[in-house]
Amino acid sequence: MQEPTLVAGLGGALIGAAIALAFVLAFRLVRGTRDLGSDVETATYRTLHHASQAAQHLRGGLGAEGVPRAMRELRGLLGCESLVLTGPDGLVAFDGDALHRELRMPDRVWSSGRTQVFRNPTPGGPDAVGTPVWVGGVVAAGLVAFTPTVHPPLIRATEEVAEWVGSQLDLGELDASRAALAEAELRALRAQISPHFIYNALNAIASFINTNPARARELVLEFADFTRYSFRRQGDFTTLAEELRAIHSYLLLERARFGDRLSVSLQIAPEVLSTVIPFLSVQPLVENAIQHGLQVKDGRGRVIITASDLGTLTEITVEDDGVGMDPDALRALLAERGATDHIGLRNVDTRLRQVYGQDGGLIVETNVGAGSLVRMRVPKSQPLHDLAPAVTG
Repeated sequence: MQEPTLVAGLGGALIGAAIALAFVLAFRLVRGTRDLGSDVETATYRTLHHASQAAQHLRGGLGAEGVPRAMRELRGLLGCESLVLTGPDGLVAFDGDALHRELRMPDRVWSSGRTQVFRNPTPGGPDAVGTPVWVGGVVAAGLVAFTPTVHPPLIRATEEVAEWVGSQLDLGELDASRAALAEAELRALRAQISPHFIYNALNAIASFINTNPARARELVLEFADFTRYSFRRQGDFTTLAEELRAIHSYLLLERARFGDRLSVSLQIAPEVLSTVIPFLSVQPLVENAIQHGLQVKDGRGRVIITASDLGTLTEITVEDDGVGMDPDALRALLAERGATDHIGLRNVDTRLRQVYGQDGGLIVETNVGAGSLVRMRVPKSQPLHDLAPAVTG
């Protein structure tokens, strides 16, 4: 009799524990539901979630691959049977009942530019509300929501969604325009960097034609290599190794001008040679150090070029012991206030900020009579930046 009593006791304890656990889980479930917020808060979250998911697919325009996914999110937002996005040439995207896939927005919506409600003459067939999508002041598309019965709240909601879709398409066009403008600015800035050293280089070559023809020929070849690199038409990015090759040619031309007055030292960590950098971003810094730091200095001058590994970053510095400049004048220069002869320094700073953000510009340490140290830091990993083919002789 003792063993059955023990078994019964254990069974009762287990059942009691299970009931207690069920109460705990139920309590946590109810509390978790309350933690989601009120009905209004839940609806707000749902609306924002659908909108944020749709926005990323609309920024690429009506022809973007993700537009059908945007329609799925927007149909969930409106709660309609089907949602169809049409353009002047027909269907753009849809989500929902395949029977509505080929339906165009009626012409009177396009012609009037106003929302229209369409009652289905077929018993049991869905009604529809169509509203134009305005982009840039013109009707670019139409949004048609199918539902068993069209009510005023759905009409207002469809109009709001159509207006929001138009704003996202507008923003997408603005983003594209900004990207095109940035590309044009980069190309314009690049075009300004190289030409202003050509006059001095040609004069240096000319000075050797009669006295040392072999030296003149060597310099002509270096000049050709440098100009081929600096005036190439493809690619806004290059590797540090490629840029240093161009700097080597540039320095040979400058040494022909300055002779023993110019001393150059390079301290380059081999592991950073493959770092991707904006095209012609280091050479102008070297040119600035020579032209504005040493050219007006009496006696010899020294330029030190370094490239160091800083973990996720590569740090490149160009230092000279030239005349330096006033820090206030430097700040005005980089802020683009007033004319300046230091166009290379300003342009490199502008380009770096365009590519890496406002914190990605040059760091310059200088003072009158104290020389200059210009520092730039770029990420080692830049998968979105394509490289032009390497320049070959």
